[in-house]
Amino acid sequence: MTKVSVLAAACVLGAAVVVSGQAGLDSRTQSQLKSLFPQASGFSAKSGDVPTFKVYSGDPKAANPTVIGYAFYTTDIQPLERAYDGPIKWLVGMDLQGVLTGVVLVEHKEPYGNFSIETGGFQATFRDKNIKDAFKVGDDIDAISRATVSVTSSARAIRNSARRVARALLTPPGESR
Repeated sequence: MTKVSVLAAACVLGAAVVVSGQAGLDSRTQSQLKSLFPQASGFSAKSGDVPTFKVYSGDPKAANPTVIGYAFYTTDIQPLERAYDGPIKWLVGMDLQGVLTGVVLVEHKEPYGNFSIETGGFQATFRDKNIKDAFKVGDDIDAISRATVSVTSSARAIRNSARRVARALLTPPGESR
């Protein structure tokens, strides 16, 4: 293969990745995003003043693909929120109505995370939760004994970051952007 052929092939491949909306996303991030939005056809790279991944439906190669939601890391939106042993990094999915599609635990250093925030049951608590909900531990968020700080910090980070993303990117009912 000549240098020109290799360069041309690389350009075509690079363009295909950008057009499909997967630019800059490693396979782990793509998998995590897909778990939050199984129906999605593609995802943007993280961008914006409020850093988010756009979630697309339909043909991601279209001039204006349809956005069906957003995903974001709590540590990007609420960087000062701390748990027992530092920040807990959650990837949160949210649809255009302000309803969470789920959360994925990305990183933490909590000493009791293995029986608290790492469990599927705790994470499932956030699925279908509206940003208008209280996110109150022991009420609409599962309380886990011996992990109060981790659970409370997680709930607060998820709630506050979701509300901030909603204020920045979602259109209130009856209004248009």
